[in-house]
Amino acid sequence: NKNAEVSVFEVNIRFIGGLLAAYYLSGQEVFKVKAVQLAEKLLPAFNTPTGIPWAMVNLKSGVGRNWGWASAGSSILAEFGTLHMEFVHLTYLTGNPAYYQKVMHIRKLLAKMDRPNGLYPNYLNPRTGRWGQHHTSVGGLGDSFYEYLLKAWLMSDKTDTEARKTYDDAIEAIERHLIRKSNGGLTFIGEWKNGHLERKMGHLTCFAGGMFALGADGSPDDKAGHYLQLGAEIAHTCHESYDRTVLKLGPEAFKFDSGLEAVAVRQNEKYYILRPEVIETYWYMWRFTHDPKYRQWGWEAVQAIDKYCRVSGGFSGVKDVYSSNPTYDDVQQSFFLAETLKYLYLLFSSDELLPLENWVFNTEAHPLPVLHLGNITLPGSETQR
Repeated sequence: NKNAEVSVFEVNIRFIGGLLAAYYLSGQEVFKVKAVQLAEKLLPAFNTPTGIPWAMVNLKSGVGRNWGWASAGSSILAEFGTLHMEFVHLTYLTGNPAYYQKVMHIRKLLAKMDRPNGLYPNYLNPRTGRWGQHHTSVGGLGDSFYEYLLKAWLMSDKTDTEARKTYDDAIEAIERHLIRKSNGGLTFIGEWKNGHLERKMGHLTCFAGGMFALGADGSPDDKAGHYLQLGAEIAHTCHESYDRTVLKLGPEAFKFDSGLEAVAVRQNEKYYILRPEVIETYWYMWRFTHDPKYRQWGWEAVQAIDKYCRVSGGFSGVKDVYSSNPTYDDVQQSFFLAETLKYLYLLFSSDELLPLENWVFNTEAHPLPVLHLGNITLPGSETQR
């Protein structure tokens, strides 16, 4: 009951997702109880004219607001679009339909909206229900929205065909408008800004290689091979972004223009903060292809992290991956434990550990089981038909 604001998205993916996974893996009730207590604290964030939640909520008062920097008071696609997995599990475990209804309402609202070029802008105003500025990204601000469309389908034991179709349509538009090949033959995913394509890719975008591979099976028009290949090309590009640095660790963002490819240009994009996305893609590619290069690339990353990021108190991010004498940022991000090390561990483990037909990882790498609901209906779902 602290008089403090928290991010609805971060609390959901890190804490609620983590507690739910701990419950499913251990069977200990305390984790479920805590997840539900925390989820109740987030529900007031949905009290907006549209039902699109605020980015932040005060734990004591329940008052919500959006980030000051977000386009004209908008909520962010990746934030309100990355609640589905956890909230469906909350309804499944508690029988309370509120969680399921809240996330399905978001989906229904998005389905009715016009999308410029079939793309989803990163900003949506929760008061007016209108898009903010037309900026589309598969990296920060957009990324996990697409991931959760695919994973909603996988988590439903492939019965949630609406989620799958929405994913397929979104990916088709992304491929048409954002995915390009560089002069040097590297496939990259740019960002759509104010009517043109920015030829820049963020480290966060590198998760998409794994997503394309994960979504390959079940894609329309026999395109499974195409999407697996696309996943491999993204993995290769992201590995190049690591390989072209002094430390063999990837920068936060990298460009593809004027002769420079897969390298950071601006000083404020040369840092590495122990991010997992590239390794996440290596792991998915390994699971689907068993090509040994993915373990080799993962091992390169292990050695670089151990050599350049290990400090007496744990691991730290570094400020410049192109400097042979890097300075630390003195932060060990929680995703380093939740994701980076977990994906590395899984990369070198057998496929029997958390098999993908039984488990779906939330965007913070917390494993949640596939719900084999058969002909059981989730409470609240019948009202959505």
